[in-house]
Amino acid sequence: MNKTTLAMNSAHHRYNSIYILALSFISALGGYLFGFDFAVISGALPFLKDQFNLTEYWEGFATGSLALGAIAGCIIAGKIADKNGRKPGLLIASSIFGISSLLMAFSANRDLFIASRFAAGVGVGMASMLSPMYIAEIAPAKYRGRMVAINQLTIVLGILITNLINYQLRNSGVDAWRWMFGLGAIPSLVFFIGVTWLPESPRWLVQNNKITKAAEILNRIGGTEFCATTIEEIQKPIHTHTRKIQFSAVFEKSILPAVLIGIGLAVFQQLCGINVVFNYTTTIFESIGANKDDQLLQTVFIGGVNLLFTLLAMGLVDKLGRKPLMLFGAAGLGILYIIISQLLAAKSAAVSWFLLTAIGTYALTLAPVTWVLISEIFPNHVRGIATTIAVLSLWAAYFILTFTFPLLYNKFQDKTFYMYSFICFAGFIFVYKKVRETKGKTLEELEHIIGGH
Repeated sequence: MNKTTLAMNSAHHRYNSIYILALSFISALGGYLFGFDFAVISGALPFLKDQFNLTEYWEGFATGSLALGAIAGCIIAGKIADKNGRKPGLLIASSIFGISSLLMAFSANRDLFIASRFAAGVGVGMASMLSPMYIAEIAPAKYRGRMVAINQLTIVLGILITNLINYQLRNSGVDAWRWMFGLGAIPSLVFFIGVTWLPESPRWLVQNNKITKAAEILNRIGGTEFCATTIEEIQKPIHTHTRKIQFSAVFEKSILPAVLIGIGLAVFQQLCGINVVFNYTTTIFESIGANKDDQLLQTVFIGGVNLLFTLLAMGLVDKLGRKPLMLFGAAGLGILYIIISQLLAAKSAAVSWFLLTAIGTYALTLAPVTWVLISEIFPNHVRGIATTIAVLSLWAAYFILTFTFPLLYNKFQDKTFYMYSFICFAGFIFVYKKVRETKGKTLEELEHIIGGH
């Protein structure tokens, strides 16, 4: 069956959309916990400073330890995903989320808290890699962009709901921070229970010669015809990659271009600078004379805009395509940062509107689409290793961004955003020249497109 026939069948095929949505949503609960751990520290920091007498150094290290743990989590997840499957990795991640939430809540000293925060980062790193990977592997091509974008939606929901809960707990006494962290055990338990219901990725099953189990899942997703054609597609690349996959495989001539594109996309998504708006909202607005109530109000607005445009992105990623959205996001942020820099220099309250526009632009484009592309562009037989490398690069870039911003902003103030503008325009050129459209194509078809075959 040729690609044209496959595409025609796919276009007219009826899928079990409720089942696909359920699988995607449960897997994406890892994204919710990602958002929780990303956001919870901002509400808890004032309490932690008093509880553990944190200096600026330890404050930064306590915050950044999440990213360091995430790097370790990516490495662990990649090995588990290739050797044992996607489902065991998700089960381990959910367990780590729950245990680390309780350990942070009951931490008796600074060092135990930071170690627990590092452990939470391990769970974040595993989920940031495994959740979108799993969704991409179970979703048919026509649904894949929207389903993977659910992971970004749950991250955004995790951030918004956590910020709202933190705000409600702010006057609950000196131990309010313990409740902030401890409540993370509840969604962790829900995630764990949900993952026990998930089937293993059919693509991983086929690659490990468990055809019968894979067929049962694929039949339920799209029926017998979809099952047969999908297994046939998955098996074609396997015949040429029967040996055990080593790390060195990512340096093969046919694979390295996709890996370098994945790294470039991951690093760009972070160094584009938007996470400084999320993490340092109070610092930015304090610099233009806003009081603390206004600063906290801005975090609520930012969370709301982030959610609204993420929902919009889910409807557009499979209609407009990945590349147009990435180009729009890169160019849009580059222009907005120039305006933001000028308004910050003038100490204008109007900067709020442009920061919110930047958040909306990011949520519509770079935030979800980068994760979609990373889940799509790597060949099946090296997806675990290649995705690990890309997401490791993302977390390393996030660590660099969040730790350099206070230093840069202290020295350059509003001019800092000119630097992020330059990075965005450079990212626009990178996406225009190197990224190919993946909309509507199966993961197996993409092996030929991305690798240039």
